[in-house]
Amino acid sequence: MTLEELEAAVMAANTINLEVYYYWCTAIMILIHAGFLMYEMGASRVKNTLASSTKNILAFAFMIPTFYMFGWWIYLAMINGFIPDFEAGAGGVPWGDSMGPNLQDHATGVFWGAFTLFACTTASIMSGAVIERIRMAAFIVLAVVLGSVVWNLSASWGWHYAGWMVTGWGYHDFGASGVVHIISGFFALGILVNLGPRIGKYNDDGSANVIKGHSLPMTCAGLMLIVFGFFGFLGGCLIFPGTGVSFDPVNWTNIYGQPTTLSAITFNTLMGVAGGIIGCYAMTRDPFWMMSGALCGIISVAAGMDVWDPSLCFAIAFAGGILGPWAAGVFERMGIDDAVGAVSVHGICGIWGVLAVGIFMGGYPEFSADIPPATFMGQFKGMIVMVLLGFIPGYVISLIFKMCGILRASDAIQRAGMDVEVVGTAYPEEIKS
Repeated sequence: MTLEELEAAVMAANTINLEVYYYWCTAIMILIHAGFLMYEMGASRVKNTLASSTKNILAFAFMIPTFYMFGWWIYLAMINGFIPDFEAGAGGVPWGDSMGPNLQDHATGVFWGAFTLFACTTASIMSGAVIERIRMAAFIVLAVVLGSVVWNLSASWGWHYAGWMVTGWGYHDFGASGVVHIISGFFALGILVNLGPRIGKYNDDGSANVIKGHSLPMTCAGLMLIVFGFFGFLGGCLIFPGTGVSFDPVNWTNIYGQPTTLSAITFNTLMGVAGGIIGCYAMTRDPFWMMSGALCGIISVAAGMDVWDPSLCFAIAFAGGILGPWAAGVFERMGIDDAVGAVSVHGICGIWGVLAVGIFMGGYPEFSADIPPATFMGQFKGMIVMVLLGFIPGYVISLIFKMCGILRASDAIQRAGMDVEVVGTAYPEEIKS
C-alpha cells in the first residue's frame, strides 16, 4: 500500500468513526426525553398524567420537522445577530444538497440530528414548569418557537465559533449552561408570569401549598435517565478529530475549536452530577430535590466543563445544588408556580454556570486569534443576552395567547384533570385526585 492509499484509508476510517460517534450521541440523547417524560409524569397528579406525557411526545415530534425546515438555517445564518448571513446559511436550507441523501456528505445529517435533539431538550425543560394548566395547542406553538427559533439564535450567537458573542466577547459555554439552560429557564418564566398558578397552589393569605406528584419513584427514575442522556448531550459538544469538519486533525476540540478531551468531559460530568446531588440533599433532605440536584450540578459546571479541574468542578456543582432549591423557594414566594423548579434548576443554575467561567477561568482559553479569552464581563454580558432572549419572547407570545383566551385551561378542566383535554385517563382503575 502506498502512502497516499494509507492516508486515504485512514481518512475513510475517521469519517466512518465520526458518523458513528455522533449517531450514537444522538441516540443516547433521546434518553433525555424519555427521562423528562417520566420525570414530568411522576410530578403530575394522576388526573394530569396522560396530558403531561402527550404534550412531551408531541413537542418532540413537532420539533423535528420545524428544525429541518428552518431551525438549522437559523443556526448557520444568524451568527452576526438578527441580520442573516445567507452565504453562511446556504447549507441549512431544506432544499440544499446537504439536507438529504447526499452520499458524499458524511457530517450534516448527524450534526443536524444532534442539534435537533438539543432543540427538543429546550422544549422538555419548559414543559415541566407549566404542567397541569397549559392548553395543548398553546404549548406546542410555544415549544416550536423556543426550540426551533429562540434557541437557534442563542446557539448561533454563543455556540458557534463565528458567533458575534464568541468573536466579540470571548463568550465560553462549552456544555450550553447559557445557550440551552438559561434560554429555556427564562422562556419558561416568561410563560409562567402569564399562565398563573395551578388551582389550589396558593391560599388567600398568599402562602403556598405543596402539590405533590403521584409517583416520586417515577420522577427519580426519569432523572437518572436524564443523567444517562447527558453523556450523549455533552459528548455531542465535542468536535471529532481527523476529518474535514474538525478544527484539529489529531485532537478533540470544543465547538469553538479549542482543545479538550473526552477524559476531561468524563471527569467533570460525573463530578458535576455528584456535587449537585450532595449539595441539594444537604440543603433539603428531599428526594425530589436530591435527584434534581444532578441537573443543578451538571448545568452549573457545563459552561466550563472542558477546562475545570475535577475538584473545582465538584465545588461549583455543590454550590449549584444549594442554589437550585433556594432559588425555587424565592420564586414560589413571588407567586410563580413552577411545578418542577425548571426556572431555578435550568435558568438560575445556568446563570451560575456561565458566570463561574468568568470568575474562575478569566483569561483562558486563549488558542485562537479569532476568539478572545473568556472574561467576567464577557460572560456577564452573554448571560444578560441569554436571559433577555429567553424571557422576552416567552412572555410576549404567552401574553398574546392569554389575551386571546387560549393559554390556560378552564378551571373546570383543571379540576377534572387535564387528561380530559386529551380524552383519556392514564390510570383508569384509579380514582383521579
